[in-house]
Amino acid sequence: MYQYTEFDRAFVQARANQYRDQLTRWQAGQLPEDEFRPLRLQNGWYVQRYAPMLRVAVPYGELSSAQLRVLAQIARDYDQPQPELLRAAQAKQDVLGPVQSGERAISSKLTTGYGHFTTRQNIQYNWIPLDKSADVMDLLASVNMHGIQTSGNCIRNITSDELAGIAVDEIADPRPFGEILRQWSTLHPEFAFLPRKFKIAISGALEDRAATAWHDVGLYLIRNAEGELGFKVQVGGGMGRTPVIGSVIREFLPWHQVMNYIEAIVRVYNRYGRRDNIYKARIKILVKAEGQRYFDDVEAEYQQIMAHDGGPHTITQAELDRVSACFVPPALNCDPKSADAKIANILRAAAEDDIEFGRWLKQNVRAHKNPNLRAVTLSFKRLGQAPGDATADQLALAAELAEQFSAGEVRVTHDQNLLLPWVACDQLPELWRAARKAGFAKPNIRLLTDMIACPGGDFCSLANARSIPIAEAITERYQDMDELHDLGEIDLHISGCINSCGHHHSGHIGILGVDKDGLEWYQVSLGGADGSTLSGTAVPGKVVGPSFSASEVPEVIEAVLETYRQQREAGETFIATLRRVGMEPYKDAAKAARLPAAV
Repeated sequence: MYQYTEFDRAFVQARANQYRDQLTRWQAGQLPEDEFRPLRLQNGWYVQRYAPMLRVAVPYGELSSAQLRVLAQIARDYDQPQPELLRAAQAKQDVLGPVQSGERAISSKLTTGYGHFTTRQNIQYNWIPLDKSADVMDLLASVNMHGIQTSGNCIRNITSDELAGIAVDEIADPRPFGEILRQWSTLHPEFAFLPRKFKIAISGALEDRAATAWHDVGLYLIRNAEGELGFKVQVGGGMGRTPVIGSVIREFLPWHQVMNYIEAIVRVYNRYGRRDNIYKARIKILVKAEGQRYFDDVEAEYQQIMAHDGGPHTITQAELDRVSACFVPPALNCDPKSADAKIANILRAAAEDDIEFGRWLKQNVRAHKNPNLRAVTLSFKRLGQAPGDATADQLALAAELAEQFSAGEVRVTHDQNLLLPWVACDQLPELWRAARKAGFAKPNIRLLTDMIACPGGDFCSLANARSIPIAEAITERYQDMDELHDLGEIDLHISGCINSCGHHHSGHIGILGVDKDGLEWYQVSLGGADGSTLSGTAVPGKVVGPSFSASEVPEVIEAVLETYRQQREAGETFIATLRRVGMEPYKDAAKAARLPAAV
């Protein structure tokens, strides 16, 4: 992990002190609300439907166990609203009514004392009172964390592959570049007031596990014919109202020029991006409208930057080496026996003694660059808990597991779980027992119930509909692990509104909450992909038909999956079957699943 310098620590603490002064002046009436609002947003403090929401930056998804313990402390001590706020929120959910799942009605149960991991590898809190916000900022600063640029029209948290630095298919570790870009873009004056928010993802492996094509800028580490390291650069990707896959603007950019080139991309966007319409302000709209003209302008801007002393933001080898030194593998005492022998014994024991252990090895354990190690995903997806949520106790337990089994490090995954990146092969059985005791060992990673979902209308003031009860209804219906493993790997993504925080566009099955005359309805889309090996080339899903009521959604999902069972060939995944047979059988099944009154 990156090791903060004295300057880094002083910078984060100074920002926390500055925020405390701003909060104090606002509370005293010396700082008007319209002036305080952008200041708190620049530090990650929103005001949502019922209470403030804090978004904490987790650069490229890496956390230490010490940081995780502080996140647990914040959940336990500060994520506690005034009782009247919680009562008002629950009353609103009661008015909206439950979602029917089989014979049981599922309503929102608003809880406190937890954090929510997002698809962009951050963590959010939904109930921290603003009068406690400066205390939380100080607590975060004590472990080199903050909420800087997790909101606002600026360059947001830079995300990456959860297997960065350990993947067997890795070309180069993207984390040092992510850290250099983070430092450079933080409080960069030219990036502080862009037309709209700006998101960068970076991947260094053959498989794109960072969904780079869905970002404003996607950086993909490659080597050219001469073996030189560089980036394929994509620009103009994004979800929201207009889902767009990023376009390749540079097939190969030398690694040391990546900051100069991004500066050119952002300068042209800053110059021509629309500021008159929030829905048309993202860079994807500019790229789509201008096409080659935008590409030409970026190239011209880049050449002008390079003409200035060879580029003021050229990364030197010395700087890359300095930052890379922070990302060396930890010193581990691994058994010198061959990894193959270890794994063979583990698998044999799994097959003979416990089918659940075998399933866990298959779904939750990934290969590692070091053959003596494995990467293990802790599943936080369970009945009665919203996708992405982690209680204070769960965060603390995850920190314990990280210290015992993973050199004190965890990664936040794109799918809203936590990953242990440094697990010794011979400790897998012990880790499995400890994770099972903690409730983190459900072998459902990449299966249907390992779904992505945003907080939706239960918390977000932008949402048209709730996501959590829909996720709960589907999870309840698919609790049989035999059935889940028979269905195989399926990406199910749920968003409560068109802003697509649940990435519904990229789901094999996507669910989008929409508003119809003040009521909650849902569109279902099929065939989306994020760019991973399982999903294939990034593409937005297609809507299967008219919107469905909340109580119909579980029936529609069941009908879609039953159609898959009927249509699949031996060994075929859901997405492969869908692409082979086309949308029509699924559309017919979804339509037939509608309740009689809605037909």
